[in-house]
Amino acid sequence: MSMNDSDIEKTIKTLLSQVGENPLREGLLETPKRVAKMYRELLSGYSKNPKDVFKVFENNGHEGMVTVINDFYSLCEHHMLPFFGKVYIG
Repeated sequence: MSMNDSDIEKTIKTLLSQVGENPLREGLLETPKRVAKMYRELLSGYSKNPKDVFKVFENNGHEGMVTVINDFYSLCEHHMLPFFGKVYIG
């Protein structure tokens, strides 16, 4: 997935204007760049090969359960809002 920060920044400036904000006011000047960076980070998984992300564990004769605990973050596709949490896999 290729992301163009410049296009995202323009879109965020337009969005700010459409909701009645001034994208040129001091508190919002860097917001389009921050939002573009956030989307780049949240959507970075689309460009990853699952084989590089997931690890296969060998049994090696063990009878017990292998558990993995990891943090995750993603983006709600219906609202485009970030969410995050902890995942437990056994």
